[in-house]
Amino acid sequence: MYELISQQIRADYFQQRFPNDGQRFVAWYLRNILFRDMNETRDDITDGADDKQIDAIVIDDDKSLVHIVQGKFIQGGVVDAEPLREVLSSWIQIKDLARLQNVANAKLQRRLSELAAALDEDYEVSFELITTGSLTQAARHDLEAFQQELAKLSENDNFDATIHVIENEELQRRYDYAIETDNPSINYKLPLAGVRYMYQEVAGTPVLVATLPLKECIKLPGIKDGTLFQKNVRQSLGSSNVVNKGIRSTILGDKRSDFFFFHNGVTALCSKMRVDGDVAALSGLSVVNGCQSLNTILSCSETVKKADDAFILFRIYEIPQRDRADKISIYTNLQSAVKARDLRSNDKRVLMIKKAYELKYPSGYFISKRGENAPADRDKNQVVELSGFAKNLIAWHSQRPNLSYGETKIFDKYFETLFKNKDYSPENVFALNAWMNEVLKTWVSTNPLNLNETLLAMRAYAPYHHLYAIGMCFSIGNNQSEKVPSPSRSYAAASKAGMVDELVKVAGISLNMALEAAANEPQPANRVFSPQNWIKTKGCLSGINGAIRNYFNMLPMMPGGGAIKQKLSASTQLNPEDFEYRLSAD
Repeated sequence: MYELISQQIRADYFQQRFPNDGQRFVAWYLRNILFRDMNETRDDITDGADDKQIDAIVIDDDKSLVHIVQGKFIQGGVVDAEPLREVLSSWIQIKDLARLQNVANAKLQRRLSELAAALDEDYEVSFELITTGSLTQAARHDLEAFQQELAKLSENDNFDATIHVIENEELQRRYDYAIETDNPSINYKLPLAGVRYMYQEVAGTPVLVATLPLKECIKLPGIKDGTLFQKNVRQSLGSSNVVNKGIRSTILGDKRSDFFFFHNGVTALCSKMRVDGDVAALSGLSVVNGCQSLNTILSCSETVKKADDAFILFRIYEIPQRDRADKISIYTNLQSAVKARDLRSNDKRVLMIKKAYELKYPSGYFISKRGENAPADRDKNQVVELSGFAKNLIAWHSQRPNLSYGETKIFDKYFETLFKNKDYSPENVFALNAWMNEVLKTWVSTNPLNLNETLLAMRAYAPYHHLYAIGMCFSIGNNQSEKVPSPSRSYAAASKAGMVDELVKVAGISLNMALEAAANEPQPANRVFSPQNWIKTKGCLSGINGAIRNYFNMLPMMPGGGAIKQKLSASTQLNPEDFEYRLSAD
């Protein structure tokens, strides 16, 4: 891997943005394994003087997961326990964020403020030592001890954290699977030598039931990045979950040999299965029940590797039919609660909106369930997904785009408010989706609006502020700043005037101006401006509104601006009845 990575980090992106191969290696990992884009990667890197043994902090809002990364880029050779101690040191320092922020470099200070916000939302923390070398035997003993110690501390302090070492072999494996990210079907050859198993057909379906050693589980690809659980109704709930604490306690305790009897087992599906001798070739492998268990087993990897007396029941079914696979995923996960978003997918109000939308737009489709795909014959521009629709709703109708990133809160705390109107018109559903599609066309690598790089690094949630700004262009333009314009009437008016692109541009420029103005404001002593924290607060909304007003006022003074102002005024002109009071989400 060292030679491969050395060759790839010679690319201009790595050479021009990062000063040394150590940073380039961490950036390579973020880009290729964690799938961060170019702007996010640059924003995540904290390596340098006073980095306090933290090379990068990656906050994944979709998975409620924080990666704290330390990299060691070496050619061959072995890695002793010192880097592990640096990782443990970073954990100890993070326990006192205020002190750490006072002594850290500027980039780390900013990321720490974002980390604090993530911890307040109970995000899981994964400490990761990545290296192109391999651990010494003594370092492996230390890793096992650290994993056990961190598990105890996490339980006592209610701090959900795990530690992982991704050395050369594991790095190669993750890279191999990352290459297939555009087609994330997992193909895996499961070794059965010395494994007790039964292979037969049940109701015409090939079935493999095996008593699998726990140490074979940690070799399965796609556990940490979630690709192994694509058909599962939920991802990892974190190591602080009550059930997961019990699993971990059994692995680390003296009852490890009873793990098989304490655990219900793992259910996996594949599209094709072939058992040949001591190997089961599995195509399109996906675990539909056992996500929590496998993540917890992985978090105790060093103990598991030496556990010859610990086993788990594995059931693998060859199920190529999508609808049948979905039913198995749902029925095998009824033993514990699923996410609020999954529970709401069958809510009567959601189903009524779905039905009305698909009746109005036969070429469109409303995806209400996680993992569901629209039929191939539907217009992609008219495909609406429930989670995205709800995020658009809270950004537009509640005028709170700073809440759009939190899917759990939307479908729990704010659901009754957002979906109280079961007769929400399909025209508005279409228009919100159309506006957001136009917004996302500008959030691409070519950066047509010349947005600030820091803003582009927040692609997970900043586009909802862009959508909010479009709505405010209509509200401010009609002196209705306390009200919300109809999405369908506003989109129709802008489309009729041929000004959709121009309004998206104005809204994007205003968002950009608001961020830069906030960044230039004086900060209190020992405080660092954090764009990620700014954009998640209500305070950013007044900045966006002020930037829109300033843009409208300045337009007539620009060359050709008078004509543009006239077109903007005409294209945003609505009737008073086209506005309504916002839905409260405070």
